[in-house]
Amino acid sequence: MTTGIFLVQSKEIRQKKSGDPYLSLQLSDRTGDVEAKMWDNVEAVMDSFERNDFVRVAGLPSIYNNRLQFTIHKLLRISEQQVEFGDFFPASVRDRDEMLAELRGIIAAMSNAHLRGLLEAIFADESIATKFKTAPAAKSIHHAWLGGLIEHVLSLCTLVKLVAPHYPHVDGDLMLAGAILHDIGKIDELTYDRGFGYSDAGQLIGHIQIGLAIVNDKVRSVAEFPPKLKLLVDHLILSHHGELEFGSPKVPAFAEAMLLHHLDNLDSKMETVRGTTERDRMVEGSFTGWSAPLERTLLKKEKFLAEAPPPVVKPAPPAPPPPPPVQERPRAAKQDPYPSLFGERLLGALKDE
Repeated sequence: MTTGIFLVQSKEIRQKKSGDPYLSLQLSDRTGDVEAKMWDNVEAVMDSFERNDFVRVAGLPSIYNNRLQFTIHKLLRISEQQVEFGDFFPASVRDRDEMLAELRGIIAAMSNAHLRGLLEAIFADESIATKFKTAPAAKSIHHAWLGGLIEHVLSLCTLVKLVAPHYPHVDGDLMLAGAILHDIGKIDELTYDRGFGYSDAGQLIGHIQIGLAIVNDKVRSVAEFPPKLKLLVDHLILSHHGELEFGSPKVPAFAEAMLLHHLDNLDSKMETVRGTTERDRMVEGSFTGWSAPLERTLLKKEKFLAEAPPPVVKPAPPAPPPPPPVQERPRAAKQDPYPSLFGERLLGALKDE
């Protein structure tokens, strides 16, 4: 019997064919999550806990449809005072204060005084800075851990520094400003004090509009910020999803906006590939289950390369050619060992004539 304490990520009460209830749960700690089922004695516990509660469970792991599943035999809700929150939420492996210091260093090195002043004004607000270094970049798809937003932004800044110099007509400082601000609205769109979810503002407005409001508020404190430069910054935030159907109110309309969209998409997709292959629950085989965000299954490359190659079956040696047919010598005429006396006499009589 295996026991442990987990955070309830999702909870569904379903019915067996008999009509009796059973529980379908998603349980997690900072190392990952697992699908769990409770089949028996469900009525005694199903109303004792909810999503985002902590529970102590005892049960047995098993494999079902090539996936790890946990069958719960006992379940007890426990209070949050009995747990250490840091044990239950995925978090960046990097120190969050260290990442914030790195971001401030990038801002300080910008040559455009207006953009530098705007970014310094934003991150001088300790409320914004604290949430920015703590928030995940997404609820579940990519960089979905505490510190995920700033980690994603720093990765994007690195990509900007590598790629922007390749295009002489691209403004590197404007690109960096877009990389830093494009998702800043997620500090208030997402909730991350327990499980990851959406705030009321996140549900009703979304991070793009929240981000614009933050920029509009702080730009007032920057003396003589050029109105046209403000329009460019706004457009970078509004268009970074790239397509109207992906949530962008506008599509990219200038070079920096187009490049920001593609680099943002690249960084998020690469992280989704890494996370999907590492967290995949398929037990057998070298391919993941279906990834809805990527619309494909993925090869678990390291597992694929580590698998023993199939045994080489050597083909049977070819059969030797049949021997050539034996050429029979022509037979000499067979002599009769007992010559006929009548024949000799007949020959003699002919000669006498």
